[in-house]
Amino acid sequence: MTEYAIQTRRFTRAEYDHLIDIGFFQPGDPVELLGGQLVVSEPHGASHYEAIRRAARALEAAFGPGWDVRMQAPVWLDDESEPEPDLAVVRGSFEDYFQAHPDRPVLTVEVADSRLGFDRRHKGSLYARAGLADYWVVNLVDRVLEVYREPVPDAEGPFGWRHARREVLGPAEAVTPLGAPSAIIRVADLLP
Repeated sequence: MTEYAIQTRRFTRAEYDHLIDIGFFQPGDPVELLGGQLVVSEPHGASHYEAIRRAARALEAAFGPGWDVRMQAPVWLDDESEPEPDLAVVRGSFEDYFQAHPDRPVLTVEVADSRLGFDRRHKGSLYARAGLADYWVVNLVDRVLEVYREPVPDAEGPFGWRHARREVLGPAEAVTPLGAPSAIIRVADLLP
């Protein structure tokens, strides 16, 4: 009996967008393009969704006019990545992205419970590779906020990058987004 090696196919962002355009994926399909691979997104329980809404409200207040807080919407990172972070803060308003998704979020946030390790390592490496300097993980397992900053090359990272600084903040602490240096957000306001 002959054994064949399992082969996978990597997709470009243009191919992925074409699959969406022709209706291969339906609205709401839990799929995102990460480093050329189609990845099924984490299912969202009630606490996950509540954390997204709470964080969106806190970020909208912190950033104010001139910024769009996108919830579970695509961002273009490079030719092989179009993730849909739980939250991304971008310049402008939602009307500015009628023709194309934004490509330079000043803050990216993932809410994590069942895929905490994936969001820390895999998504973190992807965002670091894209040069995103401010990445937060709302950790529902430990009820903390993990703040990742300073992207650096790292051969051990899934995408060859990681964030050099990691700070873990409890509910009684506060954080200041790099993109809104005068804002202070209480971590408790991000947690359900």
